[in-house]
This record gives sequence, C-alpha cells and structure tokens, in this order.
Amino acid sequence: MAVPKRKTSPSKRGTRRAHNALKALNIIVDPKTGKHHLSHMMSDDGVYRGRNVLKKS
Repeated sequence: MAVPKRKTSPSKRGTRRAHNALKALNIIVDPKTGKHHLSHMMSDDGVYRGRNVLKKS
C-alpha cells in the first residue's frame, strides 16, 4: 500500500482544494414568485417546485 513520505502542508492542501470555490452558484428564478434561490432548495417562503413544503405558523 502506498504511503506518503511527508505530511502534506496546509498550504498545499488548500491549493488543491481551492478550485471548488470558483464554481458559479446555480441560482434560479421561481416562476410563480419571481424570487431567486438555489436550485434543488426551497425558497424563503417555503415553496419547492410549486408546492408548499412548510406550513406558515
């Protein structure tokens, strides 16, 4: 089994992981309300894919 000879420094580790932060967010506009939110997430008023997910108290 391969074993690294030296510990990976935090800067090297951070450089390897840095490219993930550069991706653009997938923001969509809700057709009913016109509000922006992330895809596959419910909007602020509790609506997901045209259905009420949360009951308002």
